[in-house]
Amino acid sequence: QVQLAESGGGLVQTGGSLRLSCAHSGRTLNGYAMGWFRQAPGKEREFVAAIDRSGSSTFYADSAKGRFTISIDSATRAVYLQMNSLKPEDTAVYYCNLSTRKYEGKWHGFGSWGQGTQVTISS
Repeated sequence: QVQLAESGGGLVQTGGSLRLSCAHSGRTLNGYAMGWFRQAPGKEREFVAAIDRSGSSTFYADSAKGRFTISIDSATRAVYLQMNSLKPEDTAVYYCNLSTRKYEGKWHGFGSWGQGTQVTISS
């Protein structure tokens, strides 16, 4: 069974930065990307960013463009999300997913979900 371990969350002030990490024991399905999602209290989980297996193509939600950067460590295949200029509306639990794909205009995570890491941005 695939194990995922997200880390790096915390409490920061508006404008601050965090770097999330996703260590895992699994693989990304062919044709799928590795991605980050988030879920705020009372809201559905939403797509944040994705990166293809080669690391050459990245995809971002409009809310993340220009502020967040997704990357892969080529040696360990760990997935990272560098988040800058954080806003209170970024407060959520962040999850990674190893098999992410855009389907009918919306990104979905088709792989296993981990426990997530809490990100809280104070105003």
